Amino acid sequence: MQAALITRPGQPPSLADRDEPSGEVVIDVLAAPITPLDLLCASGTSYFGVPATPYVPGVQGVGTVGGRAVWFPTTAGMKPGDGSMAAKAVARNEDLVFLPDGVDPVALAALGLSAVAAHMALTWRGELAAGETVIVLGAGAVGQAAIQLARLAGAGRVVAAARSAEGRERAMRAGADTVLALDADFSGITADLLLDPLFGAPAAAAAQALRPGGRWVNLGGSAGETCPITSSVLRSRSLRLSGYTNNELTAQQRSDAISTIARYAVQGALTVDHEAVPLTDVADAWHRHTNGRIVLVP
Repeated sequence: MQAALITRPGQPPSLADRDEPSGEVVIDVLAAPITPLDLLCASGTSYFGVPATPYVPGVQGVGTVGGRAVWFPTTAGMKPGDGSMAAKAVARNEDLVFLPDGVDPVALAALGLSAVAAHMALTWRGELAAGETVIVLGAGAVGQAAIQLARLAGAGRVVAAARSAEGRERAMRAGADTVLALDADFSGITADLLLDPLFGAPAAAAAQALRPGGRWVNLGGSAGETCPITSSVLRSRSLRLSGYTNNELTAQQRSDAISTIARYAVQGALTVDHEAVPLTDVADAWHRHTNGRIVLVP
C-alpha cells in the first residue's frame, strides 16, 4: 500500500510502498490531516522525544471499518508505531468513534482534535455560560472552531483577534461579532472568558479585557512560550488562569467531544477552512503555507 514515511527526523515524509498493517482494528483511511502536532513530532524536537524511524505519521484520521465511518487517533511520533497517513491504518477498538451518516470525512478530519480542544477548553475547562462574552485569539483551525462552538454553546458575544487580514476574514466568516488585529487595544471590551492558543504578548493584551473573576484558558504557545502579564493584573482581578491539553481527556471524554463535533458538522454548523490533497503529494504539502488545514486523501 502507499504511505507517507518519515525516515529522518526534521525531514518531510516521502511516499513509500509499505506492507498492509495488522492489529486490533485495521481501518481503510479516507482522510488524514497534517496537524501542528504531526509536524512537531516529526521534527524530533517535541517533548515526546525523537521518534523511532522509519514511521508513518498521522496522529488522527477518518476512515471506514466494515463499511462504517469512524474517527480514530494514533500515537504516531509519540510512541513507536505508524499513523494515519496511509491507505490503511491500525487503531484500538476502544479508541474508535463511529460517525453519523452524511459526515464529510475530509471536513471532519480537518476539525478533528483541534475542534476537540476548542470545545473542551470552552465548555469544560472554561465553564462557558450562556450570554457570556468570549475572546478568541487566532484564526487557525482551533480559533475558527472556537468561534463557532462558543456561539453554539450560547455565548452572548464573541470577540476574535488575528494577526493577518486573511485571518481576520476567516474569523468574521466563522461568526465573530467583533474582529481585531492581535496588537489592537482591548480596552473597550469586557470579557468573561479568554480562549488563548497563542500566549505571549497577544494573550497579555487580551487578558486586560477580562472582568474581575474572569477565566483565561491557555492551550498553546505559538506566539511565545512566555507571557508578559504582571502579577498585579492577575491578583487585582482575581483572574483564573488554566492550562488545557487534549492529553488530559479520558477516552470517553474525547469520544463524546468528537461525536458532538461530528453532529454539528453534519448540521452545517461547524467547519474550518481546509484543502484536500492527494497522499501522493505529501512531500510538497508537508510544510506548505495555506489558509486552511491540509487533509491528505489516499
